[in-house]
Amino acid sequence: MKKKDYKKIAKNVIDLEIKALKKLKNSINDSFNEAVEVIAKCQSKVILCGVGKSGLIAAKISATLSSVGTPSFSLSANDCSHGNLGSISKKDILILISYSGSTEELKNIIKYANRNRITLIGIMSRKDSILYKASDIKLLIPEVTEAGLGIVPTASTINQLSIGDALAVSMLNRKKISKKDFKKFHPSGNLGAKLRTVEELMIIGSKIPFVNEGLKMKKALQIISNKKLGTLIIQNNKKVTIGIITDGQIRRFNEKRSNLQDLTVKKVMTLNPISVDQDTLAEKALSIMNAKKITSLCVNSKKNKKKTIGILHIHNILQSNIH
Repeated sequence: MKKKDYKKIAKNVIDLEIKALKKLKNSINDSFNEAVEVIAKCQSKVILCGVGKSGLIAAKISATLSSVGTPSFSLSANDCSHGNLGSISKKDILILISYSGSTEELKNIIKYANRNRITLIGIMSRKDSILYKASDIKLLIPEVTEAGLGIVPTASTINQLSIGDALAVSMLNRKKISKKDFKKFHPSGNLGAKLRTVEELMIIGSKIPFVNEGLKMKKALQIISNKKLGTLIIQNNKKVTIGIITDGQIRRFNEKRSNLQDLTVKKVMTLNPISVDQDTLAEKALSIMNAKKITSLCVNSKKNKKKTIGILHIHNILQSNIH
C-alpha cells in the first residue's frame, strides 16, 4: 500500500487559517480600543467563558491575561448553569466567546450578566446572534472557512485565540508592564531563567575582589588566589572603579616581564572595565561576555556607572541554567 503524503493537507489547513487571520486583522475597529480601556479600568477580575473549543480558547486567553498582570480566570459554561454563576461579581468583566454567538449554554450567563449589569464583552461572528445583541462591547470576528469537512473548528478558533492574544498584549502595553514586572508572574521555568537580572546573580559585599590602585602586585596575587574568581577590581582612593586585572592578563604579563610582583596594580590593570547596570538581564550579560570573550563583568549601580556594587562571573550565569 502506497504511503499517503499529507503535506498538501497541512498546507491547505495553514492557508485557510492565514486567510482567516487576514480577515480578522482587517476587522479590528474602535470596539477593540473600547474593550482594552474597559479591561484596564476593571477593579476586580476578568472572567472568560466559552463552550467546547471556544471554552478551551477562553482558558488560554485567561491564562495569558493573568500572566501580564490582569487578574483573570475562566469558567465552564455548563457549570455556570449549576451554581458557578455565583463566581461572577458586579465589579467583574465578563468575556464570552462563541463563534455563532447563539450557543445554548451561554444564554443563562448572558441573562445573569445583563440582569446584574455586569459588563459583557462578546466575541462572536454573527450580528443577528443573542451574544451580539446582549454585549456591551461587541468584538465581531469574521466568518471564515473551516478546515476539515468545512466544519471542524480550526480557522475560527485561531481567530478567537488571536484576538485574545491581542487583548492581552494591548493590556501589557496599557499597564506599562516591564520585563521586570513580567518576571514576577513567571518566577520558575525557562521564562523565569531568561528574565533573571544581573542583580540576582552577582557576587556582592566582601566577596568582591576590590583592591586599591597603589597596592603591590605581590599582595594582589594573594588576594586573587584567595577570592578564587580570577579577577581583581581596581579602585582609586575615592572608591571609584578604574580598572580590572584577570588571571589571563597576569599570565601574559609574566611572559614578557619578570618583575611583576614589584609593580603596583595600576601598572598592570586594564583601564575602564566593562560594566553593566544591575537591572540588566543575565541573558544579555552572557551575550556581552561571549562577544567580548571575557568571563567577568562589573555591575554598577543605576545612579553611578563608576560605582561597582557587584561582580558577575560566567559561572554564576551558567549555574542558573541561562544559555
